[in-house]
Amino acid sequence: MASFIPVSDASDFSFSNLPWGAVRWADQTTHLATRLGDTVISLNLLRRAGKFASFAELERDTWNAFIDRGPEAWSAVRRELQNLYREGSDWISSPQRASCELLATEVSNVLPVHIGDYTDFYASRQHATNVGMMFRDPANALLPNWLHLPVGYHGRASTVSVSGTDVVRPNGQRKGPNDPAPVFGPSVKLDFELEVGVILQGGPRDGTGVSVEDAECHIFGLVLFNDWSARDIQQWEYVPLGPFLAKNFASTLGAWIVPYEALTEARCAGEPQEDPMPLPYLQQDRRVSHWDLTLEVAIATADGRETVVSTSNAKHLYWSFAQQIAHHSINGCVLRSGDLMASGTISGDEPDSYGSMLELTWNGTKPIRLHDGSERAFIEDGDTVVLRGRTTKGPRIGFGECRARVLPATPWQK
Repeated sequence: MASFIPVSDASDFSFSNLPWGAVRWADQTTHLATRLGDTVISLNLLRRAGKFASFAELERDTWNAFIDRGPEAWSAVRRELQNLYREGSDWISSPQRASCELLATEVSNVLPVHIGDYTDFYASRQHATNVGMMFRDPANALLPNWLHLPVGYHGRASTVSVSGTDVVRPNGQRKGPNDPAPVFGPSVKLDFELEVGVILQGGPRDGTGVSVEDAECHIFGLVLFNDWSARDIQQWEYVPLGPFLAKNFASTLGAWIVPYEALTEARCAGEPQEDPMPLPYLQQDRRVSHWDLTLEVAIATADGRETVVSTSNAKHLYWSFAQQIAHHSINGCVLRSGDLMASGTISGDEPDSYGSMLELTWNGTKPIRLHDGSERAFIEDGDTVVLRGRTTKGPRIGFGECRARVLPATPWQK
């Protein structure tokens, strides 16, 4: 099926995509929206034009209430959009149509969901191994629990911002291994983390949890995610309870959530899990447990020119999203619609596929050279980090950009 709105083959937003987003419309109100090529379509205004009669939730300013409706409702709205915008549709000549559409350059993106809770996992074996080699015994890089359960921590939802929002360099305590005492000041090892997140529908409230077989029924869609990290603050504070100020100052969410249903043709196998075999509640069919999504990270300097520093793939995750959801809820934890679960840094096998500066520069010992000849051990003020992702087979389905510029730390004095 093709749309009557022309879409470039190089666009992330093909007719097969129809992502979920939220935008500030021309009248400065927030509209739930989708996107076809460079055209943003307001679902709020389509409903006022008589479409989506059964979906009053589309007049809200976040997707949470609609997510509550479940997969049948999500599919129904996608079908109606496809019927409206397919070639041969009468909607092409409707006098109401023009008011429902704007160019992407005429709107600004806002957070598409209210994120009540956010959990970050540590699901890439390559990333966990690299970090373990750097900071622990290289021969025993993975901690004893890592191959038995998806390790995660609870992040800070209040500082998740939509793509395009600036990030202020955090202040905090840091102490190098040879420093006599900690000091306070701006982080000098600011880092990105290349991640993919899932936006969830709420789960059972009776303590039963979500099974690994049913977990993907709770995935509203996938989204790019940059979980910024202050490595020097983290190294000093993380024992014994894990990251705190090093992680809760900022996270950047892509503006467009790619529907779960749109990614059917991108399914692929995950790494076998046989030695050790996970416990029964985490066992799944690995033949279609993952998504084949090409991911990249670019650093743009103040002149706007970019250097791609990493190319990775979501298939490198060891623990799948279904396993993450099942583990998260197995103890009776209640999931709520709009909750965000992120994969953790996604790194591949080769050095240019590592998903963080910590790995790419091996903790700053091997700086990266950018297009202008300058070098980066970590992210500097004025740099913009851009994440991109798309399917590698079938119709092109992309995530747009997940971008944020780094501003200097806020001065602090007693």
